[in-house]
Amino acid sequence: MSLNQITSNRISGIFSLIRQSLNSELQDYTTGSIRKAVILLAIPMMLEMCMESVFAVVDIYFVSHLGKHATSIVGLTESVITIVYSLAIGISMAATALVARRVGEKDNKAASKAGMQSIFISLAITIAVSIPGFIYAKDILRLMGAETAAIETGVGYTRIIMGGSLVIMLLFLINGIFRGAGDAMMAMKSLWLANICNIILCPLLIRGLGPIPAFGVAGAAMATTIGRGIGVCYQLYYLFNGKRVIQFTLKHLAPDFAVIRSIIAIAWPATLQFLIGSGSWIVLASLVVTTGHSDASAGYQIAIRLVMFFILPAWGMSNAAATLVGQNLGAQQPQRAEDSVIKTAKYNAVFMGLVSLILLVFAPFIISFFTKEAAVAGYAILAVRIISAGYVFYGIGMVMANAFNGAGDTKIPTIINFFGFWFFQIPLAWLLSKELDMGPVGVFIAIPVAETAISIAAYILFRKGKWKLKKV
Repeated sequence: MSLNQITSNRISGIFSLIRQSLNSELQDYTTGSIRKAVILLAIPMMLEMCMESVFAVVDIYFVSHLGKHATSIVGLTESVITIVYSLAIGISMAATALVARRVGEKDNKAASKAGMQSIFISLAITIAVSIPGFIYAKDILRLMGAETAAIETGVGYTRIIMGGSLVIMLLFLINGIFRGAGDAMMAMKSLWLANICNIILCPLLIRGLGPIPAFGVAGAAMATTIGRGIGVCYQLYYLFNGKRVIQFTLKHLAPDFAVIRSIIAIAWPATLQFLIGSGSWIVLASLVVTTGHSDASAGYQIAIRLVMFFILPAWGMSNAAATLVGQNLGAQQPQRAEDSVIKTAKYNAVFMGLVSLILLVFAPFIISFFTKEAAVAGYAILAVRIISAGYVFYGIGMVMANAFNGAGDTKIPTIINFFGFWFFQIPLAWLLSKELDMGPVGVFIAIPVAETAISIAAYILFRKGKWKLKKV
């Protein structure tokens, strides 16, 4: 066989694998090639997270043209709403772990029951968060260090986002259920639908068109909330239509407290894990705004959106590790679970390394699309270049964390995050920005340094292998 034929066959095989990953055919990920299993799960999961990252970039693109106060408010609100994201991700991790384990055991009815019970928990938590967030929106922004003019401009945005946090919670949670079942395409489709709606509505509601009034920065919040709400309706339709692995029925609507206790046992450290991380981001955002004021805050928020735009696809690939770990442990194949994680980590490190090079070289060009204010752009370029320098380690670390989470061993990454963020990252950011008078740049430097240390710690603990013994 000639070299051209070999090359042609390989390319044909790659495209065939991509097509297979994007169809709705369900797979058994506990047998066959690990490489194929990783790719089949990773492609739709990465595309799913691409859509989540586009949410943030679309909003900041349109809002940034309304001025630095609007940009700052959106960024500060996003820093606070990460608490809701943390709760959603934490509960979805528990749902993913339980659903994946039951699917690996070939018990789809128990998997469906676990998914429904996780929704009950999320509803109760969201009510407790969204109502105070809506009522005390001004106080929250003031506490974050927002300027008075910025608060008056953007408090409507904060109220809508906080009040509509239920759709954020359900979108994340239900996609976690689909991922645990290995039904990554459904998770991808629902987020794509939500995002397309957001892209269409965002300019219409911000600027207005014909009979549609211009709502300004509040229009961005309305577009995002409506878009996510449509995505949730799509998810619920497929959960109840009885054609997927997870099939909700009326009998699942009754609370099962034994299952709820199991979910909570996994969810509370998983939720705390992400609350610890999101809480540290709030502190960092506050340090940036107090040391650099609105210019630095606006630049930092643009940079963070771009950083997250590329991190979220890598997070999607790491979600493949969680599904593979859960299903293979359920199938009594711990070595296959470990091999799946190592292979996923290698792929993620390569992807993040390439992204890091792109951002280091093209940061000024990319930032120019989001702001024309020289001071804001200067801070944004610095932040992007400094933070992206640690991307390879981010890629490995998030795979390790999701491997623990997929096994239901959510306490280990929680402990790592606690010490890594609160006993290392925040003190380092404070020291560099305040004591050494480096201002916002000191905060930027603390981020990749701490994330690298966290990734190394997670890898060491993963190799010890105690997560293989976790029962859920």
